[in-house]
Amino acid sequence: MQLSAYSPAQFCDLHGIARTTLYALWKEGRGPRIFKVGRRTLISAEAAADWRKRMEDTTSPAAYKIAFIG
Repeated sequence: MQLSAYSPAQFCDLHGIARTTLYALWKEGRGPRIFKVGRRTLISAEAAADWRKRMEDTTSPAAYKIAFIG
């Protein structure tokens, strides 16, 4: 079952990144959009999808060569 919103920990687990990486991305202005419910910080499924698309769009073709061709 897909959730409609993720905690930062759930988002990191889903995307295979460390929480320190997520916080660094937010600090750089490159992290996913968030919203607050009370004191909880959440990331909507739509924001997660938008973030993945932005990350794909900003990955250089050279990175593909390094990752997949060697």
